[in-house]
Amino acid sequence: MRGLPKLDEPVRYAGLYVFDFGDSVAVGYTAHEIGVLLESEKYADGKAYKIHRAYPDGRLELKGVSSVRFRAEDGFFFYRREASEARRDFDELKRLAETTQPPCRCKLHLAKIAGATTPDVVALIYPAEYGDEMSAWLEQVGYDGGDIVEGGPSQVTDYYQARTTRLDAHQMWGTLDETSRPAEEVLASTHLVVQR
Repeated sequence: MRGLPKLDEPVRYAGLYVFDFGDSVAVGYTAHEIGVLLESEKYADGKAYKIHRAYPDGRLELKGVSSVRFRAEDGFFFYRREASEARRDFDELKRLAETTQPPCRCKLHLAKIAGATTPDVVALIYPAEYGDEMSAWLEQVGYDGGDIVEGGPSQVTDYYQARTTRLDAHQMWGTLDETSRPAEEVLASTHLVVQR
């Protein structure tokens, strides 16, 4: 990867992304914006790095992120033995999200899975790249739903393939999504080495 540009306030870039176009590098993308770049034909071969830590002296700790991760979904599944408890979990998570927004867009489902030992489930499904942020958010808001809790991309696949009856659904929008620019703007500003 080519050298990174000098950043005026490097600490504020923690949690954002660096994109290596091959012939240049740009700093300051959101996960959503990286997804836009990777979905474009022109930049599909680019490489993304998440800024895990940024220091006042300008050093950045980067972690490479597979392009597949930006296209995948992850999730948490909170299973209950009683339908009324699952309903309470769903309503509580929805209330918590209204008070303290999650970091990214999420789908919240209340569902019943045919043939399951614990058939009533609250499913929280989100883009896989936000796994760490979503775990931290659930801890921050103190959510403790479910008799049994499972998570991961394979659980999302299993959920979609199960004989599921969706009883209720809610779309949540995240705080990090609000800072993402429209696709046209992201694609028009690839010449800038510092994106924000």
